[in-house]
Amino acid sequence: MTPGRADGKTGGEGTAHTPPERPKRRGRPARTTADTGPGARERILEAARTEFAERGYDKTSIRGIAKAAGVDAALVHHYFGTKDEVFAAAIEVSFEPALVIPSVLGMGTDGLGERLARYFIDVWENPASRAPLLAIMRSALTHEGAAKVLRGFVLRRLLERVAEALDVPDATFRAELAASHMLGIAMLRYVIQAEPLASADPEKIIAMIAPTLQRYLTET
Repeated sequence: MTPGRADGKTGGEGTAHTPPERPKRRGRPARTTADTGPGARERILEAARTEFAERGYDKTSIRGIAKAAGVDAALVHHYFGTKDEVFAAAIEVSFEPALVIPSVLGMGTDGLGERLARYFIDVWENPASRAPLLAIMRSALTHEGAAKVLRGFVLRRLLERVAEALDVPDATFRAELAASHMLGIAMLRYVIQAEPLASADPEKIIAMIAPTLQRYLTET
């Protein structure tokens, strides 16, 4: 027989010796080193590039990016914020303007048009960067959110940096003309695939557009 307690109740669940088992709290699982380690941001960004390339802007979600990267969706928000910001980061990692633009512009105005044309064509000719860029261009044609992100990137990350390095009147306008020329080539060659431009040798394209870019950016 179970010994009685001073209050007259028998022992069992809830006694001082055997406290009741509390229900487990629901919530997010504890983050692992793989979730928060130094490679997490890179994995998220690579997953985002793949998701945008395969699904387009509309059908890509933060949850889908997180699942592809093997992390919690909250971690995607932590590193990048909104889907638009992830989209912008995917563009930037393809162009790498912080690394490339200073070297393109830092060698003076002589040959600037050719260096800029080569940089742009090389980015598009690289299969690793072409796929997400194709998704970006296609999405921008049909989705205002994607178009806004692309415009912001082109204006802030590329054109402003180019314009700041130019010692000519209407530098921003000139940079916009150069960008419109290059984006038009990208649309016809890589998105629409209009012939004969689509199958033309990249060196021929560079040689043809370099003088025009040079005139846009340097002639007064």
